[in-house]
Amino acid sequence: MLEKFQDPYKTAKGEQRAWVDFKELKTLWFNAGTRCNLTCENCYIESSPTNDRLSYLSLEDVIKYLNEIKDENLPTKSLGFTGGEPFLNPAMFQIVEECLSRRFKTLVLTNAYRVLEKNHDKLLRLKEIGGDFLQLRVSLDHYKKKIHEEQRGTDTFERTLQSMKWLVDAGFEVSIAGRSLVDEALDSVVSGYQKLMDDYKIALSLDSHNLVLFPEMEEKEVSVPEITTACWDILGKTPDQQMCSSERMIVKRKENESPTVLACTLLAYDKQFELGESLKESFQRVQLNHLYCAKFCVLGNSSCSSTL
Repeated sequence: MLEKFQDPYKTAKGEQRAWVDFKELKTLWFNAGTRCNLTCENCYIESSPTNDRLSYLSLEDVIKYLNEIKDENLPTKSLGFTGGEPFLNPAMFQIVEECLSRRFKTLVLTNAYRVLEKNHDKLLRLKEIGGDFLQLRVSLDHYKKKIHEEQRGTDTFERTLQSMKWLVDAGFEVSIAGRSLVDEALDSVVSGYQKLMDDYKIALSLDSHNLVLFPEMEEKEVSVPEITTACWDILGKTPDQQMCSSERMIVKRKENESPTVLACTLLAYDKQFELGESLKESFQRVQLNHLYCAKFCVLGNSSCSSTL
């Protein structure tokens, strides 16, 4: 048998691979840069203090796409920023301020480890400008310290929780991004996170809106099935439910002067998911030719914009 996820149009079994047609741009993502203050075991994009494969986006880079949304009269209401750690980008506070001033609902993903502590005044200014239009999603891999620190490093758990408490106490809209372990029941995970919030006196009542649990992502897995056109009916799902029908992501590769539009937040390095330099160019069909398409999106029912 051929290897899986090789041919964009046919699976290893020779069946027709599923695709997703673009419908409308609801959410636009920006990867602010792949540098991070942590090196996590499970990072799908391999962020670290030295990984600069994706360069920092500038304010001008972001404004280009905000202007295109306006000029093309696109229905985009939500923006998301991921990394790396977005708040390491020197232009990040200016970028977020620009997005909020244009009244976009703006979500920033952060590990909330140390990077926020020295920027309380700047964060409070963003809150003053954007109010509830600004959301921060904190990566907390597990409600148990041991499991979280196995992924993110020693002494990261308590400090992340301290930053979370400051954010919640200051009135920010905060959500949590956790990991869904295969041997844990969903109810026990939710109750575990809630007990953690209660123990640390973090006034966050968790539900499906502010607790997002993502499946473990491992590129070497061989058991994940490829998605065929027949799978939609079998699974009771549709292409329109997938992220790439309504979302795109902007990245700036180290070797390129201009940013590029990608089909997905998860596939930053796979060139087959590059869709041009403008949003308008990117509004095209996407073949589900990657393990993440199957495990995260179709089978995992996950979406990076869950809280937007």
